[in-house]
Amino acid sequence: MRERREHFIGGKWLPPATGGEIRVHSPADLKYVGQAPDGSPADMDLAVAAAREAFDRGPWPRMASAERAVVLRRMAAILRAQADEVAELLCDEMGAPITFLKRGGGDGVSRLFEYYADLAETWPFEAARQGALGPAVIRQEPVGVVAAITPWNGPMYILALKVAPALAAGCVVVAKPAQETPLDAFCLADAAEQAGLPPGVLNIIPGGREVGDYLVRHPGIDKVSFTGSTAAGRKIGAICGEQLKRCGLELGGKSAAVMLDDADITSLVQCAVPLGLAFNNGQACAALTRVIVPRARHNEVVDAFVDVVQRLTVGDPRDPATELGPLIAERQRDRVERYIALGRAEGATLAVGGGRPAGLDKGWYVEPTVFSDAANDMTIARDEIFGPVGVIIPYDGGDEAAIELANASTYGLGGAVFSADSERAYRAASQIRTGTIGVNMFGVDPLCPFGGFKGSGIGREMGPEGLAGFIEYKSVFGFSN
Repeated sequence: MRERREHFIGGKWLPPATGGEIRVHSPADLKYVGQAPDGSPADMDLAVAAAREAFDRGPWPRMASAERAVVLRRMAAILRAQADEVAELLCDEMGAPITFLKRGGGDGVSRLFEYYADLAETWPFEAARQGALGPAVIRQEPVGVVAAITPWNGPMYILALKVAPALAAGCVVVAKPAQETPLDAFCLADAAEQAGLPPGVLNIIPGGREVGDYLVRHPGIDKVSFTGSTAAGRKIGAICGEQLKRCGLELGGKSAAVMLDDADITSLVQCAVPLGLAFNNGQACAALTRVIVPRARHNEVVDAFVDVVQRLTVGDPRDPATELGPLIAERQRDRVERYIALGRAEGATLAVGGGRPAGLDKGWYVEPTVFSDAANDMTIARDEIFGPVGVIIPYDGGDEAAIELANASTYGLGGAVFSADSERAYRAASQIRTGTIGVNMFGVDPLCPFGGFKGSGIGREMGPEGLAGFIEYKSVFGFSN
């Protein structure tokens, strides 16, 4: 599972064209984890050719949806059997706490494949309609060859969010996992091979940004499904727009946890810490990293946050007691530390953290950090830091003032509103421009659409909407079935 020397292309294991390799080291202790082949444009050419053959002439898009569902369920069973092993690999590869991973991990991936298998069996791929010109059949057909480009912060699950619905729709996929976390993607390749997925339907080639850019521009690709930074998403969207190529972009966030003046502080903190600065070591696009609170209650909120954050267990992600592990790489730790320095320089109060944890000399650790007395226009309140840093922002006035602050962001991915009155919280939530928002809670539900407003992206993943993203509509006139 950890020594991969070949790409998965056209149902075969092929050595990289350049002979390049990616060596993976644990961000927790810098120990060697494994290696993967490093992709090149030549590898992508082979993969896209295999995918085009599979889509244009192969059986997968032409199968009955119930037949595709059988294969997806086989993949799900294989993935479920190796769930613990995959969680341990991810722990070593990306540094996420093992307890966090085992709550979803390989089993969460298998549930996605089962869900989309079930959905494929009931999806209206053909439906009769009476048009103005007479009877018609509305067909929903697969969009074609999909480029799936995924990040390092939730690699296998995010890849499955693209692969499972794309396959259910009848598409074929060329996947490019991130260089930092290439190994887990091959577990999907193993499952595809063992489950009897036809050759070329799923192809996996890890690599860096250059090979990802090459894949996006490739004329053989019909749709790009990308998860990553907003900056990269803008570039990909521009390329796809120029080529009139379909794209789905799940991008960054700076999600707000909005406290109304009657909210319970304990409920706020118990949600906003684990699903904010401690969510996947703070490396989660939907994390609740802005906490907007009434100025009159600011100090008591800060005290409650400091109390909880100080008690977080930071350390070895393999330890089941660990709640916060390392960042993915030295460059990411440097980035987070630069933002912490900026927060101080801009005048926010460092309430807790701000340094490196004592006793963790190896690995890319940063203390869980909370800034208070922050203004919404400070850099630490505007930018996606992608680390264990939360910002508490006081507001004056009623609910409208809190809503205005929540909306004063270039992002719109996640959020939550806290109030003793759930209807009041719902009214506020309905006015916040964000794709996913909770009332006195927060979460990402695989059965419901997930995606962003504004700079947080285009399109939706998860739920039926996730499958719909891989569909093209065709109207056939003069025929009724």
